[in-house]
Amino acid sequence: MAGTALRSTLSIQTSHISFTSQIKSFKLASPSSLIFNFEKRVLVRCSAKKKISFVDQILDYIEGGPKLRKWYGAPDLLPKDGSNEEDGEKEDEFPEEARDAVLVTDGDSDIGQMVILSLIVKRTRIKALVKDKRNAMESFGTYVESMAGDASNKKFLKTALRGVRSIICPSEGFISNAGSLKGVQHVILLSQLSVYRGSGGIQALMKGNAGKLAEQDESMLMASGIPYTIIRTGVLQNTPGGKQGFQFEEGCAANGSLSKEDAAFICVEALDSIPQTGLIFEVVNGEEKVSDWKKCFSRLMEKTGK
Repeated sequence: MAGTALRSTLSIQTSHISFTSQIKSFKLASPSSLIFNFEKRVLVRCSAKKKISFVDQILDYIEGGPKLRKWYGAPDLLPKDGSNEEDGEKEDEFPEEARDAVLVTDGDSDIGQMVILSLIVKRTRIKALVKDKRNAMESFGTYVESMAGDASNKKFLKTALRGVRSIICPSEGFISNAGSLKGVQHVILLSQLSVYRGSGGIQALMKGNAGKLAEQDESMLMASGIPYTIIRTGVLQNTPGGKQGFQFEEGCAANGSLSKEDAAFICVEALDSIPQTGLIFEVVNGEEKVSDWKKCFSRLMEKTGK
């Protein structure tokens, strides 16, 4: 029997079995056990009210069932009760993998790319949300698993968060749009809320929407129950990083500035210092030299009681 919805060919030889579809080709050595299983499934299906074509059986066996078969253009096969498996997708459909990746949101931005480069140097497993996947592939190759999609889409977000232990948000908007961040152990948010609040006149109007997003991001993150680090920076500037020191005094972000490279560096260093609940601090470029960032974060946590 041949399936009409998928033009395919099946050839059986003594040395191998070859199945060819319009998209992919599969070749299996030692076919004896495979032939036995095909024959067994034919006998079982013949006794059912609804027969399944021989090609569909092959696709079920090789590609892992109805879920994967649809990727190759074959029709979906409904269960005997007529229900659709897609409607009741199970949580354990994709086995949970080790959470060892860092997800960088807004990976196309200047700071996002700087964060990614710092993580590559640290040999970290990286996932990144980008707008242009092709450009991301050209920039970072296989060092980064680039993903393009809408974070407010539950299915996409679930895929993006698979295997993720920490999230770095180099700009506002992700937390406000995303749904559940279940399983994430630490979120680092680079926030310019202090700058937006300190803006006046035309600048306040221009940055009004960004300020609202930054405020929503912080509020939602603090209410999420996930350990968080909110880094409130001064005005971010395109100046070389590592040339200046820092200042962490309360209120400094409203009037100071910070190199984008330094901001990205601080985000990556924060990965190794997870607070029990949350940590919020301000930082701009200043006179204080930091040689040990773990000690610096510990001091900031003691200061805020987190």
